[in-house]
Amino acid sequence: MTTNRNFKRRVRARAAKTGQSYTTALRHFRQAPGGDVPTEPKRLRLAVAQAVLREDPRRSAGLRDSGSDIRRLMREAHEAGAALVHFPEGATCSPHKRIMSVDGPDKVGPADWTRFEWGVLRQELTAIAELARKLRLWTVVGSVHGLTPPHRPHNSLYVISDRGEVVTRYDERMLSNTKVTHMYTPGTAPVTFDVDGLRFGLLLGMEVHFPELFIEYERLDVDCVLFSTAGAGRQTDDGDFATQAQAHAATNSYWISYAGPTQDVASGVISPAGRWVVRCRETGKPAIAIIDLDNGPQNFARRWRRTARSGVYDPHLVQDDRRSNDRRVF
Repeated sequence: MTTNRNFKRRVRARAAKTGQSYTTALRHFRQAPGGDVPTEPKRLRLAVAQAVLREDPRRSAGLRDSGSDIRRLMREAHEAGAALVHFPEGATCSPHKRIMSVDGPDKVGPADWTRFEWGVLRQELTAIAELARKLRLWTVVGSVHGLTPPHRPHNSLYVISDRGEVVTRYDERMLSNTKVTHMYTPGTAPVTFDVDGLRFGLLLGMEVHFPELFIEYERLDVDCVLFSTAGAGRQTDDGDFATQAQAHAATNSYWISYAGPTQDVASGVISPAGRWVVRCRETGKPAIAIIDLDNGPQNFARRWRRTARSGVYDPHLVQDDRRSNDRRVF
């Protein structure tokens, strides 16, 4: 009884502080797994970025410009109080297939990765990691990840902790035909990581076209998927990628952070209901958008979908009339 009274007191205190009704304030608390004591949802301030993608990895100046842009946006995210900042695919460099082609630029062929200024890329990534440490800012950034020749590199997302350490890396698994034929080695597994009590999953490139990947992360109990893309070409509306991302957020009942290039649709965050809740301005310039994520209130839609997939319908099934002797049409 004491626990229940204390809980009600907390809800009333929140209602008084925010001006909400008791019922609305109650939604900001959620049931603790395996117990009867409600707990506050976990919260995290996220910054999602849109960036200029530079396509020529032979140019050291371009790689350095990309690194400078990333670090400037990291500082903006820190000043806005973000705990995590999320960048697009290829934020450090997004090599163009024709620039990399040994048969190019008129014909797409196998990529020549000796053309990449790998030393400059490593310097920029080191500077990004050092700034993440100084700012105490988790940073997720798109980059090519080199493998030992003759293996092709991965198209990756680095997860850099607030200590400046690369704690994990996600490699794009469902590559386009050009990527898998001429450019990259595919990844093999989903990746999750936790920050401040929220769990994040990672997807990349054209993987928005594969709903099974988003369902996989729902089963891994993520609160938000960080989807990074180099875009599908500027369109008059949000286009396939953004529309599909909204559908995945709604059908899996989790947040999706959508980070893309300045030349594509505006980066932003989609709610578990499938609606854009914040977006960068469509200025064609690097920018961030800020939102406070949480893992509550209790996600009834997600809970029911899990129940529905568990065999809850089986006791209610009956033999189909079409298999019986009853020949009635209606």
